Amino acid sequence: MLVLSRQRDESIMIGDNIVVTIVDIRGDKVRLGINAPSEIPVHRQEVYEAIQRENLRASRLEPGDTQDIGTFANRNAARPGGDKPR
Repeated sequence: MLVLSRQRDESIMIGDNIVVTIVDIRGDKVRLGINAPSEIPVHRQEVYEAIQRENLRASRLEPGDTQDIGTFANRNAARPGGDKPR
């Protein structure tokens, strides 16, 4: 792990297009500003881990877990206007 020291309003660069800036320091908390291209997701670690857990859970669906999807799709298609929002 690379460890850097920075003061308020100082930044670090990650690659050519990600800038991490120290916005504020209050007690034992540091506020970071992250400027990254929109195609690069930026999450707090706990949010990232929750997304990974949910993706893993979704990838483990059993065939019976999705049996009602076809029923819903058929019912919706039978309505006038199909699946258009009302």
